[in-house]
Amino acid sequence: MPKTKDIKESSDTIIEKMFKVGAHYGYSKTRRHPSLSKYIYATKNKTDIIDLEKTSIMLEKAEEFVKKISPKGKVILFVGTKPEAKEVTKSIAESLNMPYVNERWIGGTLSNFTEIKKRITELENYQRDSKEGALDKYTKKERVVMAKKMEKLARYYTGLLGLKKTPDALFIVDAKAEHIAATEAKNKDVPIISPVNSDSNIKGIDYPIIGNDSSIPSIKFFITQIANAYKIGQNSVPVKEA
Repeated sequence: MPKTKDIKESSDTIIEKMFKVGAHYGYSKTRRHPSLSKYIYATKNKTDIIDLEKTSIMLEKAEEFVKKISPKGKVILFVGTKPEAKEVTKSIAESLNMPYVNERWIGGTLSNFTEIKKRITELENYQRDSKEGALDKYTKKERVVMAKKMEKLARYYTGLLGLKKTPDALFIVDAKAEHIAATEAKNKDVPIISPVNSDSNIKGIDYPIIGNDSSIPSIKFFITQIANAYKIGQNSVPVKEA
């Protein structure tokens, strides 16, 4: 009995936290996708209110998946290019030493990773050579041309530095907005975790989390929960006996 009580209190706490960050705010009823109808608690002033009890269950499933893969060192690529998601996507990914995309999803990042990897390697080599003074052999004009090219590469590929293979999962802030990334992930059988709002079709998303995907506090809450789950999974690795 106490165990059941603890689970309920934990669930209530999560719901309260989601409520505080405004995770329950959906879009207008006219924008609602049919697949989301059963996740809507009510409609007030023509705006859908998301059922946070159901959201908490979805979040828990996503967290359990992350806890399961983290001890194996699996790589999650974090994607969040909308203005509200840029900074938190970068900071959370870096805190886990994970790759991220927070500028623009480059088509082919998953479907043509061989070509993308060439650009990542090119940027890595340039940064290494720049640090070690290996660029001194070039003329000033040549270095200026190289610097401009690398500046462009750095903007879109800095978050992917160190990525040596297709990631094992994608965390996408708003899979509807990032539909190209979501489509590539589905085609490559890469599991998708994604907070999505009431206007989204959740079909094809392995771990959808229905909630406000347009406010910074809500986005930060969901991405932090996933990051914490990954860390918990890492810490649960059993210690091998000598």
